[in-house]
Amino acid sequence: MTSDLPDRLPRAVLRDGGARAAALGLVSAAATGAGLLLPAALGHTLDLLLAHAPATRWLLRCAALVLLTAVLEAGTEVLAGTLGAASTAWLRRLVTTHVLALGPRATARFGAGDLVARLVGGAAQAGTAPGAVAALLAALAGPVGGVVALGLIDPWAAGVLLAGAPVLALLLRAFTRDTSASAAEYLRAQGTIATALAEAVGGHRTIRAAGAEDRETGRVLAPLPGLSAAGHRMWRVQGRAAAQAVAVAPLLNLAVLAVAGLLLVRHRLSVGELLAASRYAVLATGVGVLVGQLATLGRARAATGRLAEVLSEPAPAHGTRELPPGPGRLELRGVRAGRGGRTVLDGVDLVVPGGTVLAVVGRSGTGKSLLAEVAGRLTDPDAGEVRLDGVPLRDLSRSALRRAVGYAFERPALLGTTIESALGFGLAAPSPAAIRTAARHACADDFVRRLPDGYATLLSDAPRSGGESQRLGLARAFAGGGRLLILDDALSSLDTVTEHRITHSLLAADGPTRLLIAHRATTAARADVVAWLDGGRVRAVGRHEELWGNAEYRAVFGSGEGAAKGTGDTPEPEPGPEDESEDGPAAGRTATARDEGRPGRVTKAKARRA
Repeated sequence: MTSDLPDRLPRAVLRDGGARAAALGLVSAAATGAGLLLPAALGHTLDLLLAHAPATRWLLRCAALVLLTAVLEAGTEVLAGTLGAASTAWLRRLVTTHVLALGPRATARFGAGDLVARLVGGAAQAGTAPGAVAALLAALAGPVGGVVALGLIDPWAAGVLLAGAPVLALLLRAFTRDTSASAAEYLRAQGTIATALAEAVGGHRTIRAAGAEDRETGRVLAPLPGLSAAGHRMWRVQGRAAAQAVAVAPLLNLAVLAVAGLLLVRHRLSVGELLAASRYAVLATGVGVLVGQLATLGRARAATGRLAEVLSEPAPAHGTRELPPGPGRLELRGVRAGRGGRTVLDGVDLVVPGGTVLAVVGRSGTGKSLLAEVAGRLTDPDAGEVRLDGVPLRDLSRSALRRAVGYAFERPALLGTTIESALGFGLAAPSPAAIRTAARHACADDFVRRLPDGYATLLSDAPRSGGESQRLGLARAFAGGGRLLILDDALSSLDTVTEHRITHSLLAADGPTRLLIAHRATTAARADVVAWLDGGRVRAVGRHEELWGNAEYRAVFGSGEGAAKGTGDTPEPEPGPEDESEDGPAAGRTATARDEGRPGRVTKAKARRA
């Protein structure tokens, strides 16, 4: 996305309207044309009646024009509605796709509530632009046609009207500018309120527990005076423009009628032509429709600008490469990544051989979850590179990347209609047998089968505890297969027995490469190897019982788990020569999850025994 997107997006919306916009323009122009023919027909009919000549045919023609105008205007309304709905749907698809591609950066940049406001109300407002443009062109045809018709009746009448046209043009130009500015201010205030409301809804339990409902209501609605002021300004702008136009237009009409009356007295115009001239003067100075369409365009322009802000955020680009056969070797080379302008990971080097179970531990704020996002390319590092079986993740196609990498999270979002569809979410052709096998490995099969309709139970009819939701999230990750499985604190809500059973499944010898974000010493102890994050870097890599000799490592898990060393059956290692370094056995060298040929190398069998 480039900086000229705010200018290109409105044109893209118009292009997408395509045939509908063209049809709307043609029907609107036809309705305007019928309206322009009507005064001339009425004037000629009046002259025939005054001359006592046969006028039946012209009366029928006038009636036909009235009926045709009504039918065409009804068609205009229908086409405008369908065009607006189609344009809104196109914008929502475009923005939704981009927001999902941005991932966490979207909410970090704009806030969840503001994004929803832009996507719902903003897209609907922006979607009215194609219809407003078509209607505006038709509305402009009225004044232009009125001036031309006046010129055909008498050039002097048209000249009087053209003399005041620049004043009307300046009024409309100022109105359009002021409407866009006030509409943008109004939409910004709406977004601020939506963001605060989303935060309050997300923290409703904390708010209720603190008895702070009134205070939070005040916080959420604090921007309301600004919203009201922007709304009042918007209506004042429109009212002022209408009032100014109403003040100028009657003067021009009177001037045209005065000239036409003088020409009538001099027998240069007939009574019918005088009637037609008066109607054309009204059409030529009728800026009410123009004001309405310009107001719609101004609001649509402001809404489109807010959507363009979202679309201007660069989304990750994907390559075209596929993964070669491999065990799932993961490499992080010089990775630097941050959050909110603060560097969290700084120069991380880590190699995880294929099939290894790696636990990542560290104090809160050391970047464990960010490392998990970077490892599977949920976000891109600011510097450095991540490779899977030798291929940079940036070079992989989207489908190849997502087939290869699976995720389970602390608070999984279960998407779909039924339990089975939620577990197969993201799979091209989910197999019922594979889904049930994955659920058994995640210890979810038993409680799913107890639901009223088992795996066919609607998600809305399946209330779940936090631990049950985590097990379903794990089952979804297991069902995806792939060669790299990343668990971001996905065992935190499980009881000890269930965690032990699931960990046993995770430690299967023939499993994929597994990266576990761990907060419990028990989880770290059961992994093949542990990577200890500290200060944005990998401080040490080794087996849990090797690192346990370091007091700072033990402090990562807190004193409550310190006495247990994370396991109930592993003796505490005696201090030895390797404990002379504060950073443990793997300090001072590249962090490699398994160093073959080194003393104390990690093997899966030893890790399981630990």
